[in-house]
Amino acid sequence: MAKERYLKGDAMPFAKQMKRLINSKDFSDIKFIVGDSRKQIRAHRCILASRCEVFRAMFADQNNKEDTPYVMSDVDPDVFLTVLEFIYTNCVALSTKNAFEVLSCSIEYGLDDLRKVCVAFLMDSLSVSSCCEVLQSAVSYGQEDLKAKALAFIDKNTQSVIKTKGFQELSAEAVCCTLQSSKLTADEPDIIAAVREWAAANSQTLTRQPMQKVIQSVVRHIRLALLAPDELKQLERENEAQQIIPVTAIAAAWKFHALHESELGNPQTQLRQGTISRPSHRGLHHWDM
Repeated sequence: MAKERYLKGDAMPFAKQMKRLINSKDFSDIKFIVGDSRKQIRAHRCILASRCEVFRAMFADQNNKEDTPYVMSDVDPDVFLTVLEFIYTNCVALSTKNAFEVLSCSIEYGLDDLRKVCVAFLMDSLSVSSCCEVLQSAVSYGQEDLKAKALAFIDKNTQSVIKTKGFQELSAEAVCCTLQSSKLTADEPDIIAAVREWAAANSQTLTRQPMQKVIQSVVRHIRLALLAPDELKQLERENEAQQIIPVTAIAAAWKFHALHESELGNPQTQLRQGTISRPSHRGLHHWDM
């Protein structure tokens, strides 16, 4: 009996041929009305159902006639075509402009291979200008590997990153993830200034809530004990006008300066990698301890 072998042909010609079927009238049996522009996109039911369980479940609805289009109003037509390209060819053209939305669609449609490709692309394209958007996507979509990669990049480039518009557009959860790190390469006064600007931007344009409420969940990750006594006094005077930092947090910092006793495991008394040395730091733990 002859032994059977499984051999692979050249995948690229196949992918190119399959790509011609995307949004083609040839043998298409399903239509989508996509995005606010209501662009009509044609597809092939059997291909989509065989590659995507979400589409398979969608098409299982026998009440939907073949000539009745599916309305996909919450996705951009170009992004939808990019997703179809991956479904048809197992290849995809990603850019820093579409990768975030394609990642969102890959998760929504359960296309795990496409999700992995998007995550790898975003990891490889991290930059000072893009890392905050990458972090926000990772937090929003629960992509832990991508979040760790983005946070590691921010650790190394903190001083530049906290000055970007992207930092000001982060959610409170994403800012908290950033501030929890002891490897941030910025001094605490600079971090505090960036958090103030973030809170002001969110208060005025994004959440339209008072700064005190916007900053409430974030301020507990600021390490006031790292400030010198004169810096802490200045912060206290500035805080009298806006009251954005809890008095209890300031009192805890003064307590450290009085006793120079830090609590093991308490991040508030742990130096960051970028902390500039001050005489008042006696008793504080270094970031790598």
